[in-house]
Amino acid sequence: MGRGKTTSWSYAEAYPREDEVLLRARERATALNIRSVTPGVAAALTVLTAAAKPRSAVEVGTGAGVSGTAILRGLPDGTVLTTIDTDVRALRAARDTFREAGVAGNRVRTISGRASLVLPRLTTEAYDLVFLDADAANTLLYVDEATRMLRPGGTLLVQDTLDQDKVPDPVIREESTRVQREIHRLFREDERFQSAILTPGSGLLVAVKR
Repeated sequence: MGRGKTTSWSYAEAYPREDEVLLRARERATALNIRSVTPGVAAALTVLTAAAKPRSAVEVGTGAGVSGTAILRGLPDGTVLTTIDTDVRALRAARDTFREAGVAGNRVRTISGRASLVLPRLTTEAYDLVFLDADAANTLLYVDEATRMLRPGGTLLVQDTLDQDKVPDPVIREESTRVQREIHRLFREDERFQSAILTPGSGLLVAVKR
């Protein structure tokens, strides 16, 4: 990445003003050794969610609640976020974050479990927004389930879709990089979706189901 691009990326990442709720959530994440979405990604999640106006939303990879809070701040009143994580410590931290953010308990459904087991139980074409931020090994499975779960007009968001800037380098053939390249190929070729790769954080794939 050239100096100009690096400077622009840093400027864009510093643009959002995060409040004490998100800053404390980031502290919880650090204490639990959990990587949170960057400020640029969090801001993009709020804006994209507000634009999509989903009636129902799912998050895979709750963490300490940074991304979930960003999504909730863009959701219309009454819309419920279902968020899934295997780490009960993370879910506990996220609940603290949601409570500090003033989110009503009936607007968030936290599920402790493997997304590979939970997602297949969620209803087909019943969701308007799915955000994936979980283990790379299963991301293709999550994408497949999200495609099934989304209503027409629904939005899929895939975090770290440039795999820490490894995807553009053809020499790198790590498994996580290969998975993201395969996801890109799938959405370029799938006529059911319009898609784009945004560049906050380490990339955010946005795909809208026709």
